[in-house]
Amino acid sequence: MFRRRAQSDPGLPPVSIRFEGRTIAATGGETLAAALLAAGEEVFRASPVSGAPRGPFCLMGACFECLVEIDGMPGQQACMTIVRDGMDIRRDRIVEGEE
Repeated sequence: MFRRRAQSDPGLPPVSIRFEGRTIAATGGETLAAALLAAGEEVFRASPVSGAPRGPFCLMGACFECLVEIDGMPGQQACMTIVRDGMDIRRDRIVEGEE
Protein backbone atom coordinates (compact mmCIF):
# COMPACT_ATOMS: atom_id res chain seq x y z
CA MET A 1 0.00 0.00 0.00
CA PHE A 2 1.24 3.46 -0.83
CA ARG A 3 1.18 6.23 1.75
CA ARG A 4 2.21 9.85 1.86
CA ARG A 5 5.51 10.87 3.34
CA ALA A 6 5.48 13.66 5.88
CA GLN A 7 4.33 16.79 4.13
CA SER A 8 7.42 18.88 3.40
CA ASP A 9 5.56 22.15 2.73
CA PRO A 10 2.78 22.86 5.24
CA GLY A 11 1.65 25.71 2.98
CA LEU A 12 0.24 23.32 0.37
CA PRO A 13 -3.55 23.47 0.43
CA PRO A 14 -5.75 20.44 1.05
CA VAL A 15 -8.04 19.63 -1.88
CA SER A 16 -11.00 17.31 -2.31
CA ILE A 17 -11.43 15.13 -5.40
CA ARG A 18 -13.94 12.45 -6.35
CA PHE A 19 -12.98 9.03 -7.74
CA GLU A 20 -15.79 6.79 -8.93
CA GLY A 21 -18.17 8.77 -6.71
CA ARG A 22 -16.00 8.52 -3.57
CA THR A 23 -14.56 11.69 -2.03
CA ILE A 24 -10.81 11.59 -1.52
CA ALA A 25 -8.68 14.09 0.39
CA ALA A 26 -5.53 15.10 -1.47
CA THR A 27 -2.78 17.68 -1.12
CA GLY A 28 -2.39 20.53 -3.59
CA GLY A 29 0.72 20.10 -5.72
CA GLU A 30 0.69 16.30 -5.81
CA THR A 31 -0.16 14.30 -8.89
CA LEU A 32 -3.50 12.63 -9.31
CA ALA A 33 -1.78 9.22 -9.44
CA ALA A 34 -0.07 9.88 -6.09
CA ALA A 35 -3.33 11.01 -4.50
CA LEU A 36 -5.25 7.95 -5.73
CA LEU A 37 -2.51 5.52 -4.70
CA ALA A 38 -2.32 7.11 -1.24
CA ALA A 39 -6.10 6.64 -0.95
CA GLY A 40 -5.73 2.91 -1.64
CA GLU A 41 -6.82 2.95 -5.29
CA GLU A 42 -4.54 0.75 -7.39
CA VAL A 43 -6.67 -0.01 -10.46
CA PHE A 44 -7.16 3.01 -12.72
CA ARG A 45 -8.44 1.28 -15.85
CA ALA A 46 -8.87 -2.08 -17.56
CA SER A 47 -6.94 -3.26 -20.57
CA PRO A 48 -9.14 -2.72 -23.64
CA VAL A 49 -8.08 -6.09 -25.07
CA SER A 50 -8.17 -8.51 -22.12
CA GLY A 51 -9.94 -6.49 -19.43
CA ALA A 52 -6.95 -6.98 -17.11
CA PRO A 53 -6.65 -4.34 -14.36
CA ARG A 54 -4.10 -1.60 -14.97
CA GLY A 55 -2.57 1.00 -12.69
CA PRO A 56 0.42 3.34 -12.55
CA PHE A 57 3.73 1.76 -13.48
CA CYS A 58 6.37 4.34 -14.38
CA LEU A 59 4.86 7.45 -12.73
CA MET A 60 6.66 9.67 -15.24
CA GLY A 61 4.36 9.71 -18.28
CA ALA A 62 6.04 7.06 -20.43
CA CYS A 63 3.85 3.96 -20.04
CA PHE A 64 0.21 5.22 -20.22
CA GLU A 65 -0.97 2.61 -17.69
CA CYS A 66 -2.50 5.29 -15.44
CA LEU A 67 -5.09 6.63 -17.90
CA VAL A 68 -8.26 7.94 -16.27
CA GLU A 69 -11.24 10.07 -17.21
CA ILE A 70 -10.98 13.55 -15.66
CA ASP A 71 -14.06 15.78 -15.67
CA GLY A 72 -15.50 13.84 -18.61
CA MET A 73 -12.31 13.76 -20.69
CA PRO A 74 -11.01 10.18 -21.18
CA GLY A 75 -7.41 9.17 -21.77
CA GLN A 76 -5.77 11.54 -19.27
CA GLN A 77 -2.50 10.53 -17.60
CA ALA A 78 -2.99 10.59 -13.83
CA CYS A 79 0.76 10.67 -13.20
CA MET A 80 1.15 13.89 -15.20
CA THR A 81 -1.90 15.71 -13.80
CA ILE A 82 -1.70 17.90 -10.69
CA VAL A 83 -4.77 17.61 -8.47
CA ARG A 84 -7.13 20.52 -8.18
CA ASP A 85 -10.12 20.94 -5.91
CA GLY A 86 -13.34 19.44 -7.22
CA MET A 87 -11.90 17.12 -9.88
CA ASP A 88 -14.25 14.27 -10.87
CA ILE A 89 -12.27 11.18 -11.86
CA ARG A 90 -13.48 7.87 -13.22
CA ARG A 91 -11.71 4.76 -14.38
CA ASP A 92 -10.92 5.10 -18.07
CA ARG A 93 -13.33 3.25 -20.30
CA ILE A 94 -11.51 3.22 -23.62
CA VAL A 95 -12.84 0.41 -25.78
CA GLU A 96 -10.73 -1.75 -28.08
CA GLY A 97 -9.72 0.08 -31.25
CA GLU A 98 -9.89 3.59 -29.75
CA GLU A 99 -6.36 3.74 -28.30
